[in-house]
Amino acid sequence: MFALRRLARITISRNARFFSISPPRRRQTLGTVAAVTVASVVAGTLGAIYPPPPIAILFPRAAPGPPAEPDSPQSIAYSQSLEEQLQALPYLQSLRGQDDSRDWYETRPYKDFPEERRVNNLTAGALRGPGRLALTPLIRVRKDESESIVFIHLGRGLCGHDGIVHGGLLATLLDETLARTAIINLPEKVGVTAQLSLNYRAPTMADQFVVIKTRIQEVKGRKATVIGRVEDLKGTILVEASAMFVQPRYAKLLHSAQLRKQMGEPPSDEPILLADGQDLNPGHKHR
Repeated sequence: MFALRRLARITISRNARFFSISPPRRRQTLGTVAAVTVASVVAGTLGAIYPPPPIAILFPRAAPGPPAEPDSPQSIAYSQSLEEQLQALPYLQSLRGQDDSRDWYETRPYKDFPEERRVNNLTAGALRGPGRLALTPLIRVRKDESESIVFIHLGRGLCGHDGIVHGGLLATLLDETLARTAIINLPEKVGVTAQLSLNYRAPTMADQFVVIKTRIQEVKGRKATVIGRVEDLKGTILVEASAMFVQPRYAKLLHSAQLRKQMGEPPSDEPILLADGQDLNPGHKHR
């Protein structure tokens, strides 16, 4: 009888230990499953919104096309929104606030370019519009014309592979921005591309502002050598370039005034100081 009571107490004790341990283990398992599920959902959502570069390149997200009519209210509103974003860029604001900001000027190429010439120009005409080059570039230029910083927005319609800007388009933009720095340093302010070398460092994603930085290397007679690079707003180098531009022998026959309007002229804000009685037009015969 005593043995049976002892056996019953042992059995009850074992059962008590069994039932006291099992529920926490089950709750721990359920908690782990729930945590893994939540983490997977969060990671998947963030990955869809902010895909890592390889995923974004291999599996680009679909994007709506630009407005069909460049002059439609939707297109105008889109361009105005981009202009507001451009003016609010922290990097641009920081450049404008630097101590040497008086040594720089800003210009917008093609702003005063005649319409009859614009329509037959690649970057001012054919590639201009929402979803492509929606804004005219904003260029900050050192007043000695030794370097420039160009802000450009690249739309989705400029892609080779979906979501990645075409390398040939980047070559075109580098050719034009490097040319501006070179040509403005040549004697007749006219030049043609003699050599352009590019090194593509990373894919350039569409639907973003990029910065093109140029610097004059050497000017020797009718030749000017320039270097430059394309960066994103985080400072990542996307493309590096070097180029040589040559002033043709027939430069004086070209309409250099129109070329200056195309490139964006420095602002003529210097005051005119006149001596008392000085004639503004000495070639005119006064009566």
